[in-house]
Amino acid sequence: MLDVLGLASVDDLFTMIPPSLRYEQPLDMPEGHTEIEVLRELGVLAARNRSVDELVCFLGGGAYDHHVPSMVWPLLGRGEFATSYTPYQPEVSQGVLQALFEYQTMISELTGLEISNASLYDGGSALGEAVHMASSATGRKAVVLAGCVNPLYVDVLRTAARGPGLEIREAGWASDGTADLEATRRLADGAAAIAVQHPSFLGSLEDVSTLAEIAHEQGAKLIVHFDLTSAGVLEAPGALGADIVVAEGQPFGNHLNFGGPYVGVIACRREDARRLPGRLVGETVDREGRRSFVLTLQAREQHIRREKATSNICTNQTLNALGTSVALAWLGPQGLKELGDTCLAKARYCRDRLIEVAGARPVFDAPIFKEFAVRLPADPVRVCERAAADGYLAGVPLARYLPGRDLDDALLVAVTERRTREEIDGLAEAVARACKEEA
Repeated sequence: MLDVLGLASVDDLFTMIPPSLRYEQPLDMPEGHTEIEVLRELGVLAARNRSVDELVCFLGGGAYDHHVPSMVWPLLGRGEFATSYTPYQPEVSQGVLQALFEYQTMISELTGLEISNASLYDGGSALGEAVHMASSATGRKAVVLAGCVNPLYVDVLRTAARGPGLEIREAGWASDGTADLEATRRLADGAAAIAVQHPSFLGSLEDVSTLAEIAHEQGAKLIVHFDLTSAGVLEAPGALGADIVVAEGQPFGNHLNFGGPYVGVIACRREDARRLPGRLVGETVDREGRRSFVLTLQAREQHIRREKATSNICTNQTLNALGTSVALAWLGPQGLKELGDTCLAKARYCRDRLIEVAGARPVFDAPIFKEFAVRLPADPVRVCERAAADGYLAGVPLARYLPGRDLDDALLVAVTERRTREEIDGLAEAVARACKEEA
């Protein structure tokens, strides 16, 4: 390369960089290691983690230990999927485009809305994108958070709100853990949207229909962050009046993966289709009348008409979204209902056992789905540490995520279809021992 360029040394490549900007000292780099040594060291570091393969997991708060069907990742490991990136050339990407179209169809059915895109990055970014959509549609600059929305999602929203100068108004929640409807109504004046999580971060089921009425009375959009695993037992948010529905797709077909990658879900009504961020796959016919698929409404994306863009997202989580598709197809409508019924029944049983055995008290009395908050007679952080030593990830101490909300003694517990009666009984006994030792 140096010969072709007519240079004497590698240093000559960087002569255009001013000396004042160069780092002249030797780099503080350790000596190199062999591949065997590196693998050995990485193995030692990895062994310091304990995963849900060896601990019984009751963690929730946005990431859940659901069953991933064994067929999902072998299918996604096929070269047609695993190596695909950007299907800009539809004539050579029909398989991937069709799979994404099927994903969109499933999401539209689950959310009760006409249009879904080909996925976003995760549940938090999906909420931020939904608020941008509502602001663009209404020309307003405020969003009301009704009830308890996942604090991690709210952090993402606050970051996303800085650029366009969006105002975030928090209406809070009532004594039963559901959205404070009066505060929401009062703060909705002049807002672009009301955003609610259903079930809430605290596990409570929200009155989506009433929140839709409040939003529409004020000319605002209703954004619902929905738990897709409840779709078999709860009414679709779109049918209850939601204008934009977002979700975290991780529970279907995606492992916990120590925090990611995950997949964001977003769907909207037809009137907002051109504001929908990311990719949208459409069905059409080719010149010979054959069914075919293509990325559609591309003019809405910033790489075509930047001045009209509502988002800087122009891609999607293809592989993770397809994992969701495969898992949903594997479940089918009846399987989805059985999943919801199972989570609901096991969560109720777990809450009852923690009350009976460990002396816990429910924080709220609103109906729940698969997640709930209880007050413990000891410090939840210490209780979780002791329970982990017994092999149980007992839950999420709420004081870490909701400081100053009178939840210092509260634990958020999630129960999925993977948990057995014996594991739930074991959790209750482990928590009871930990509370007694910490008392």
